[in-house]
Amino acid sequence: MLDHGAPPHNGGPAAPQLQGTGMRLMRRKPVERLVAEGGQGEGGTLRRSLGLWQLTMISIGATLGTGIFVVLGEAVPKAGPAVTLSFVIAGLTALFSALSYAELAGTIPVSGSSYSYAYATMGELIAWVCGWCLMLEYGVSVAAVAVGWGEYLNELLDGTIGVTLPAALSAPPGDGGVFNLPALIVVLLAMAFLLGGARESARANTVMVVVKMGALVLFCAIGVQGFRSGNYENFMPLGMAGVSAAGATLFFSYIGFDAASTAGEEAKNAQRDLPRAILLSLAIITALYVLVAAVAVGAKPWRQFTDSEADLAQIMREVTGQSFWGTLLAFCAVIAIASVVLTVLYGQTRILFAMSRDGLVPKVFARVSPRTGTPRANTLIVSLFCGVLAAAVPLGQLADATSIGTLFAFALVNVAVVVLRRSRPDMPRSFRVPLSPLLPALGFGFCLWMMGSLSTVTWIVFGVWMAVGLVFYFLYGYRRSRLAAPATPEAK
Repeated sequence: MLDHGAPPHNGGPAAPQLQGTGMRLMRRKPVERLVAEGGQGEGGTLRRSLGLWQLTMISIGATLGTGIFVVLGEAVPKAGPAVTLSFVIAGLTALFSALSYAELAGTIPVSGSSYSYAYATMGELIAWVCGWCLMLEYGVSVAAVAVGWGEYLNELLDGTIGVTLPAALSAPPGDGGVFNLPALIVVLLAMAFLLGGARESARANTVMVVVKMGALVLFCAIGVQGFRSGNYENFMPLGMAGVSAAGATLFFSYIGFDAASTAGEEAKNAQRDLPRAILLSLAIITALYVLVAAVAVGAKPWRQFTDSEADLAQIMREVTGQSFWGTLLAFCAVIAIASVVLTVLYGQTRILFAMSRDGLVPKVFARVSPRTGTPRANTLIVSLFCGVLAAAVPLGQLADATSIGTLFAFALVNVAVVVLRRSRPDMPRSFRVPLSPLLPALGFGFCLWMMGSLSTVTWIVFGVWMAVGLVFYFLYGYRRSRLAAPATPEAK
């Protein structure tokens, strides 16, 4: 039971008010209430239309994007042929948090992802901070990924029809352009799919995911023909320190599996399918990453890798002696990045939907169209904001802040698992983290370690973002929270 009244006066004049404020900041939303409100919005409800396959594709779609196309050029010089081991280490690091996500997604199958998990376990203030971090992770990453889409689109146009968009229309101000038109276009395309409904968006994403997975399998099939065992003779030239450094770089290629948890209120059988989708997608992604890395290093000496997105295309050209493959990889990258924009934009809208339903952000984000079963106004606002951000604002190191926001949310999820195990030990769970609390503690520790490795500028941006979020919370969410209202039958 939640007691929203002021506690007895047991101190100076300010003591009751101070204690009452503290209790309001720590008020928790009961799990049963979170689940009971699932799908309910302003004027309509979300439609449960997603099965295990669609949920898995959403998770893969949000994760398997630009990372594998660009990351080898950054990671191989750090680890040498042992980059395959770095991928495994990064995957294990992600697995710790994925296990915690899987347990909570099966126990609290709602759209808010880690925001809702924190609300049920650690209180409203921590939940707000987590939700604000997710806005940074999802919103800015949509814009950042959309910028990359424009670069690959130019490569594709150049390789097919021999023309490219002028710099003024393909880069934001500060990066040599005036307005990044392709970045805006890809966000608007994703918006159009989302407005059509969750099922339609999932179908489009599934097609794009199959294309980019097929492209990576094709790379392996071609690249293995140039495999030279001698490229693996000095397996760990820079020692374990190099393997660890590459692993830290590669970890961010795994971020995105949490997108499946934002579909909790549109899944047909969320408690059964969400944990499976999260873990299955992570297994598929890790296997693909390791296979691609192993083939790439076997086909090309590690010292010849450069910090360039063209390494995979170069390997295919060298093995086959044809330039066609560079164009094919550009096409697949265009598809891959579009899939990431679609699924991450989807996740952002569903998190805002959950926060709006709780009263912490304006009601417009919780309005649901009775015709399509989607939060139309939410989708329009978020899409236009992210599209303009990508097209007109030079993101620079602001984009790096997505990493710190993600890691902070991951850390809180690992804590939430342990808290809910202790506060509600008898609650039915469709999946349980093995060796708890050891594995959640490892997940929490790895997240803190990686946060500590980020730059000072990133921490400054994160601090400013958090300060703005707290101001908004105390001016708006603190008083408008639905938990602040008296417990009545209407205030569900």
